[in-house]
Amino acid sequence: MANQKTRQQRRAEERERAQRLQSRQASSRRPLLMAVGGVLGLLAVIAALVIAKLAQSDSSPTPAGRSGLAPAAVLKNIATIPATAFDQVGYVSANNGVAPPSRLAGAPKTLDGKPLVVYVGADYCPFCAAERWPLVAALERFGSFKTIGATHSATNDAFPNTATFSFHPSSYSSPYITFRSVELYGNRPVNGQYPPIESPTPLERALLKAYDPKGTIPFIYFGRYGINGATYDAQLLAGLTMGQIAAAARDPSSEIGHSVMGATNLITAAICKQTGGQPAGVCTSSGVVAAAKHLPS
Repeated sequence: MANQKTRQQRRAEERERAQRLQSRQASSRRPLLMAVGGVLGLLAVIAALVIAKLAQSDSSPTPAGRSGLAPAAVLKNIATIPATAFDQVGYVSANNGVAPPSRLAGAPKTLDGKPLVVYVGADYCPFCAAERWPLVAALERFGSFKTIGATHSATNDAFPNTATFSFHPSSYSSPYITFRSVELYGNRPVNGQYPPIESPTPLERALLKAYDPKGTIPFIYFGRYGINGATYDAQLLAGLTMGQIAAAARDPSSEIGHSVMGATNLITAAICKQTGGQPAGVCTSSGVVAAAKHLPS
């Protein structure tokens, strides 16, 4: 009986030891499981943050890009707008969305023996972004750009990231006019300010002082005429790529084409006043002649 009790006692003791061992093992697993659970939870939070950031990126405007070269196809589309399209649009009045250049006092300037055209703007400026489209189209009627930049207006201005050309860099030649450009500032703020990228020459500063004392940009000088600000609604280009704008600018039935070609005809007419009506094929076209009749005298 004593031996039997001893065996029973031993079994009870073994069961107790086994229970204690299981308890210790369970206890030792808890921190590990908690640690693993914590890591998995942290990874889930990180994944959620990444997904949220990607979703935010998809819905946010594309950051303003640094100036690079414009796609050749975009420049070609603007440079080869058919004369028939310009003629179809003809003159577009301020009441219909395009403001004409203003009349400037003083003798028109020349440079290198040719009438001078000067543009002053900045990459961050959405109104400069809009005005470069008809200006480039008009300049292509008197010469050609070998290279021209591409950029966007600033992300924190009106109509953010408006796609456009930039004259920084650019290379233009014409037998009829001398074109000079100044892009004053870039489009990415540094310490709260846009960094300067180009400076006006003494002649360009004199023109700004005489005809743009308030510092409105874009400022464009055509000798007898000048432009201070965008001549049409810059909002028309909001959210579009350069390719989309260039395609619409060729279509006289589109609102963008109507505005861009109407502004181009007025700019062309202003330049023709300085070139003595050359080239004749451009300056005597019906669209330019119609616009010329409405230039201020």
